[in-house]
Parts: sequence; C-alpha cells; structure tokens
Amino acid sequence: MALILLVLVPAAVGTWLVAGGRHLSATVTARIGLGTAVVAAGLAGEVARSRPEVDRAWLPSMDVRLHLGVDGIAIPLVLLTAAVGLLVMIHALGEVPTGGSPSTFIGSLLLVQTGALATFTARDAVLFFVAFELVLVPMWVLIARFGDPHHPRARADAAARFLLYTVVGSTLMLVGILLLVTATGTADLDALTREGADLPHGQQVLIALLLTIGLAVKVPVFPLHTWLPPAHTTAPTAGSVLLAAVLLKMGTYGLVRLPLATVPDGFALIAPALAIAGVLGIIWGGLVCLVERDLKRLVAFSSVAHMGFVVLALATGTALGLQAALFGNIAHGLVSALL
Repeated sequence: MALILLVLVPAAVGTWLVAGGRHLSATVTARIGLGTAVVAAGLAGEVARSRPEVDRAWLPSMDVRLHLGVDGIAIPLVLLTAAVGLLVMIHALGEVPTGGSPSTFIGSLLLVQTGALATFTARDAVLFFVAFELVLVPMWVLIARFGDPHHPRARADAAARFLLYTVVGSTLMLVGILLLVTATGTADLDALTREGADLPHGQQVLIALLLTIGLAVKVPVFPLHTWLPPAHTTAPTAGSVLLAAVLLKMGTYGLVRLPLATVPDGFALIAPALAIAGVLGIIWGGLVCLVERDLKRLVAFSSVAHMGFVVLALATGTALGLQAALFGNIAHGLVSALL
C-alpha cells in the first residue's frame, strides 16, 4: 500500500485542488499542500526501506501491466523528489504567486511531483511514458499562468517553447517505445533488458536513436537545451526548483532505463555522439555562466553544464560511468534546489 499511496495521495489531492478547491484561502491551500508533501515524504521513506512491488494487469492484449517498484537506481530519485516536494510546499507557505487561484498553483505542484514519482517507480515502458507525460500539463500551467508577472510575453514564449520541445521529444520517445515493445512482445522493463539485447543490430540502433533524442530534450542535452533558460527564468520559484531538481532527472533516468539497458549495442553506436554533445554542453554552459547576470538563468545554464557531465558519464557505457551519472544526478538535484 505504501507504494500505491506514494503516487495516489499527491495525485488525488492535486487533482482535487485544481478541479474543486478554488474556494479555499491561500493559507489553507498551502497547509493542505504541505500536509500532503509530509505524507508523501513519509511514504517515500517507507518505500525506500521496504522496497515493495506492485504488479497488476492493465492492458493484457499488449502485455502492458501496472507494474511499480523501486531499486537502487530509483530509490535516491524517489527520496530526492519527496524531499524537494516538501521544501517547495514549505516555500509556498510564504509565497503563492499571482496568475490564478492558490489551489491551482499548489495542485499543479503536487501533480508535477506525482508524475515524477510515478516515472521513477514505473517498471513498465508504457506506464513509464504515461507517467513521464503526466508532468507536462501542470508544469506548463506553472510557467504560463504563475510565471513572471512583469513579462507576460516572455512568459507565454517560454511556456510555448517548453510545450513544443517536450511534445516533439515525447513523440520520438513514444515511437521508440512502441517499436521496442512490438519487437520484443513485452513492455516490462526487466524483460526488455533481456529481450532487447537480442534484437538485430540495425533495429537496436534505430530504437536507441529515437529514445535517446527524445529523452535528450528533457535532460536537456546541447543543442536541445534552448527551452530550459527561458522556462527556468520565467517560472515561479517553486516551479524552477522542481524543474531543475526533479524534471531534468527524468530525462537521464529514462536514458538509463530505456536505451542503455534495453538496446545496449544500439546505444553503444550512438554513445560517442552523445558524449560530444555532453562535452559541448559542459563548455557552453560554463562559459555562459561566467557572463550571466540573471540568477535564474545562471542556475539554468549551470544545469546544462552539470547535466552534460551526467550524459558524458552515461555515454561511457560502463558500470563506473553509470554510478557517476547517478551520483551526479542527485548532486545536481540538491545543488540546484538549494540555489
């Protein structure tokens, strides 16, 4: 029940606040959000301790299952998401931006947290995609409605760019997932790790290319990073924290779970190009940070550089590189949230 409630509680409360909580005051809404985040943090701790698993039939004809679970890769990210979600709600006690009702703001934050938690606990490729996409709409609402009130045109542009980039990346990722599931006959991530490695080399390369480009948008990898600085700058503070500390991790986590684990030979072929893009992101992001005078844009470009190190580590295709990438993920989540 802890694993189910970990996803269900913020989802239910967030949906209720967005749909029917507009009569609540800002103080009451913020306290409800904080209470929900405290419950989610407690559940995350229990999930990390007991490592439960849920596996139920969802779409039997496609062998798609409601399969949730955690392992050593997912647990740190689940705990990071719960901790950052709690900090965001504490911050919301003193600052609820204008642009809409407080319930819509708090509810959107909870729905973003829900999508991230579901992504990190999903053990089915199709379920992973659904959870991955769940974050899109509430994050767009946070940017478009609750972003910088002094620059409405920049806010609209940032929200539209975030939406466009994410949708294009998600489309490529969906095509890659469907090709992978069709070719192997299963959507279970554990089974895909075994079955995907046996696919023909050309098929592996195509699937790896689609998945990697789609996920690279979310990381973001240079030169697909141009949506991040405006989104980060115009989003409200709570949205910026979630964006940098949690949402970017969904992209690198997806790289680990999908192309790297399921089609290793195909990923190995395109890994050098990914490594080059990572190095360019490190250099470009670092140079921009030296001259940037806007603090939010500074954090955004430092994130581009930091995530460049993560994808460079993943591109090595080694156990040491994977460990380095996971440490880098958590380090960036903490650093960016605190900044």
